[in-house]
Order: sequence, then C-alpha cells, then structure tokens
Amino acid sequence: MKNLPQKVRSKKLNSRVDLTAMVSVSFLLIIFFMVVGELSKPKQMKYDTGQDRSCCDCPPRQDGENRSITLILGENNKLICYVGVIASPIKKPKTVAYGKNGIRKELTARIESLKSYYSDSSKLMRDLVVVIKPTKKSNYGNLVDILDEMKITGITSYYIVPEFTPEESKLLASN
Repeated sequence: MKNLPQKVRSKKLNSRVDLTAMVSVSFLLIIFFMVVGELSKPKQMKYDTGQDRSCCDCPPRQDGENRSITLILGENNKLICYVGVIASPIKKPKTVAYGKNGIRKELTARIESLKSYYSDSSKLMRDLVVVIKPTKKSNYGNLVDILDEMKITGITSYYIVPEFTPEESKLLASN
C-alpha cells in the first residue's frame, strides 16, 4: 500500500465571543446619555421682586437704585462715583481719589449705611452692586486698583460695563 497523505483536520474554532469590551462601551454610552439628558433640561431661576418682604426688612428697591454705586474711571487717574441713577442720583456725582482715603472710604461708608437694612452681612454684600465704567482713555492700572478695592471691601457683586448713558457722557465732558 501506498502511503496516502493523511487528511489534515482543521481545528475547530472557539465559537464563544468575549463581550467584555461591548459591555464596557454600553455602560459608557448609558452614562453619557444620562449626563447629557440631565444637563439639557431647562433650568429655572426664581425672580425676586421684593414684593413678599415687609418694608422694614430691606432698603427700597426701585430698580436697585439704593443698592447700586457707579464708578466712572476717567483719564489722568480721575474717578467719579455716584449712588443711584445719574438722572436722579441718591448721592450726587463727585470726584474721589483712589486708595484708602478715597474710594475705599466711599465704599465702606455705603456699606455701613446699608447695614441697618440687613441682618445678614453676606446678603448685603450680594445685594450691593458696583458698576464700574472705564472710559477708553482710562488706564489698565486704575481698573486693577478698583478691582483690588472690591476685594478689600468684600464686595462680591460688581460689573464692568463699557457703555455710557448720554448723561454720563455729559458728566465726563464737563469734568
């Protein structure tokens, strides 16, 4: 008999599939869609008109006039401040100096005058708003000095606004 070549038998492949990676990806997708779904929900903010408070709890809140101070940074280290709105200010616009005996003294005096309306000083610092309006001719150092004063006095609500009302433009031109 002749030597017949023997048949080579092919190995049977393992028919089991490892699903470990697929399970990991599935969990990652589930977590991703849960987070995206939670973040895409519309959020609501409570609008506080002050109507529900009695008149002795807080200062008058006619559009925030009593709790706002506006600082206008002019050229040549000029600083003008007033309280309220420029058309009918609570405290008339005046030029003050930078530093401890100037603007810091004005800010602390304003904080002290509002303390009688608040029992909680942290609420006072949130409600007191300083509007900082640098002119195009003011320098960067003056803005940094004002921001330092906000930190020193503990005022947390301040805004830097580059727009001026016509009355403020007239005030800057007259000074």
